Amino acid sequence: MSSENAYLVGLLLSGRKVVVVGGGTVAQRRLPLLIAHGADVHVIARAATPAVEALSRDKPGITLQLRDFREGDLEGAWYVIAATDDSAVNAAVADEAERRHTFCVRADVARDGSAVTPATFEYDGLSIGVTAGGEHRRSAAIRSAIHEALQRGIVAADAPDAVTSGVALVGGGPGDPELITVRGRRLLAHADVVVADRLAPQDLLAELGPHVEVIDAAKIPYGRAMAQDAINQVIVERARAGKFVVRLKGGDPFVFARGYEELLACTEAGIPVTVVPGVTSAIAVPALAGVPVTHRGMTHEFVVVSGHVAPGHPESLVNWNALAAMNGTIVLLMAVERIELFAKVLLEGGRPADTPVLVVQHGTTVAQRTLRATLGDAPERIREDGIRPPAIIVIGAVAGFGG
Repeated sequence: MSSENAYLVGLLLSGRKVVVVGGGTVAQRRLPLLIAHGADVHVIARAATPAVEALSRDKPGITLQLRDFREGDLEGAWYVIAATDDSAVNAAVADEAERRHTFCVRADVARDGSAVTPATFEYDGLSIGVTAGGEHRRSAAIRSAIHEALQRGIVAADAPDAVTSGVALVGGGPGDPELITVRGRRLLAHADVVVADRLAPQDLLAELGPHVEVIDAAKIPYGRAMAQDAINQVIVERARAGKFVVRLKGGDPFVFARGYEELLACTEAGIPVTVVPGVTSAIAVPALAGVPVTHRGMTHEFVVVSGHVAPGHPESLVNWNALAAMNGTIVLLMAVERIELFAKVLLEGGRPADTPVLVVQHGTTVAQRTLRATLGDAPERIREDGIRPPAIIVIGAVAGFGG
């Protein structure tokens, strides 16, 4: 067979016998998709990877026989994959499949099989595959390009009668536009109106079409109303006018972002709401600066704390004494302006002065800056270096990593 002339077709394998000969990495990649499509999978292999063994043990619809391939193993099979590291065995499998008129993929020499495996992906109910005459790297590259085009909205994947309506609360991630979720980017590409926070990734807004109304939430005229009330009103008004509104926030919409207040406002107005979680800066920013918030044998806990209210303030809900007594990691958000107060209360509560501190300003962006200090000198160092919001402050033993 010439793979250049492969005829693309989708196989409905649910309940049908599929034989995979070989239990190595090729089988390991192919099996999950076969199982997901309901195939009755029979794996025959001299040896199998731990992942293949685990699939055969934990997943229904798959059996594993650790033995050599034998004539007759393909009886009743609808589809066969020859994936051993022995070309003679793969040839024998392909020969029997040919005699039985059963399509067979040869993982080692694609042109000697009767079928080829395209580079595939699933997207929003679509199954998309690419073949390139046996040039696997080329087909994988084109597959990835198509996938990215769909994610960015360059290629529309909606059914003709699909209608996007209501409001989507989308977490934009910590700043880098590539850290928004796939679903968030897809909904953003379909927006009629985008109400964006100051910390929402600005590069994402630059990708929007000229027909999209972009509203800067920081510049909404508040009048006598509270800022959040005015934002809620704009969202509801645009949605009631039949527009699909994306409320784009930095980080995650439910982590110190008042997203749930906006959900309640929409719900009370009878407007459907979709929530798309985002990558929170509390974890992502330290990670990309080389610091995990937890580490085996060092800390089994981390706490994310808002610094918008000072310790001792009547509206503070934080138990600072408990934070000072814990051994884990403290991640402070919105804390630069009051860092002296936070450091003081933690030191007074028992946190050692030499506790490592990591400060990351404009994390995940080209403007990122990092500062390493200790709890004892962090306030002075932050002022000396001119650190300004937005910044993440990590306090704990893990903050000493990567320095």
